[in-house]
Amino acid sequence: MPKAFALAAVLGATALAGCTQNINPTDTDRALIGAGAGAVIADLAGENVIAGAALGGAAGALCNDVRLCE
Repeated sequence: MPKAFALAAVLGATALAGCTQNINPTDTDRALIGAGAGAVIADLAGENVIAGAALGGAAGALCNDVRLCE
């Protein structure tokens, strides 16, 4: 997986997970949203969907820990 794609997937999933601020999401909620976004981005880019979902899920779950989506 190219580094640019991995970076785009992580940033996209983090940004999307940050959109859930008004519903007080848990780490699981953000991980599911991020995994979905990562899978869609990977599919559109013609990359491995499972890897995209894994990257997106990790980014979504951890985005509040690094204060990107509080």
